[in-house]
Amino acid sequence: MKIVFMGTPDFASCALEALIAAGHEITAVYTQPDKPKGRGKEVQMTPVKMVALKHDIPVYQPRRIKEAEEVAKLKEIPADIFVVAAFGQILSQEILDMPKYGCVNIHASLLPKYRGAAPIQWAVIDGEEKTGVTIQQMEAGIDTGDILYTKECILDAKETGASLFDKLMVLGAEAIVEVLPLIEAGKITPVSQKEEEATHAAKLTKQLGEMDFTKSAVVLERLIRGLNSWPSAYTTFRGKQLKIWEAEVVPEVPGKPGTVVAVDKQSFTVATGEGSLKILELQIEGKKRMPSKDFLLGYPVSVGEILGR
Repeated sequence: MKIVFMGTPDFASCALEALIAAGHEITAVYTQPDKPKGRGKEVQMTPVKMVALKHDIPVYQPRRIKEAEEVAKLKEIPADIFVVAAFGQILSQEILDMPKYGCVNIHASLLPKYRGAAPIQWAVIDGEEKTGVTIQQMEAGIDTGDILYTKECILDAKETGASLFDKLMVLGAEAIVEVLPLIEAGKITPVSQKEEEATHAAKLTKQLGEMDFTKSAVVLERLIRGLNSWPSAYTTFRGKQLKIWEAEVVPEVPGKPGTVVAVDKQSFTVATGEGSLKILELQIEGKKRMPSKDFLLGYPVSVGEILGR
């Protein structure tokens, strides 16, 4: 098929590579404008742009794809279908109606659950046992279009936002390659989403990572895993920010939530609203990530110390 591909991050670049490998003709790639990143603020290309340039595919980076001038350009590009994956811009109805087979989106959840910006991380935070990817027919609403194809993924007991991202990135690439021949052959029956089952995956913020130790250890441990690798769960320790990268739920040791209730050479344990949380890997402000045993060598922690504000 002739495809216009729209996407920006690594999640999308994997799908683009898969479509190219499957023999589809990518007539153009649309991605977000290059942005300065890192301490040096050097302008960096998006992962999707790097893949496109490697394969000599024309790249377009409009700030607003819905503007009349950009729509006119898009109309001139031959395409049977538009494939979208984490593009970062909303398409107008005029764009959605352009290609023969419309626009399809690779979404990293089993819709209608987790519509929105951060479905991968929220699946971990909420303690889901399974998630997956959905290929959906796009419409004017955000992630509300008919379901065309799904692939499921079981979450590991220690699944993090980062590890699940990697799994669903590959699953999404597999799904789009599998579904396109079925769409072209007319073998797909679209399924309407059940609105009563819809949930929303809100955009992640750094503030979301602040740990409230009055919550249960189970909830906090899932938050730690879900926000690994960004924006990370954190608390404060002796006036400095302390990121928590790995923890384990352990039987409750009585104590006020946020209080250190046990310390050994390998870790320390904090009381929560229900159960206790053994801290296994962390990062004090200004330092690198490290196992708790290494942290304790430089920052001896005492029973009775309090984490948090």
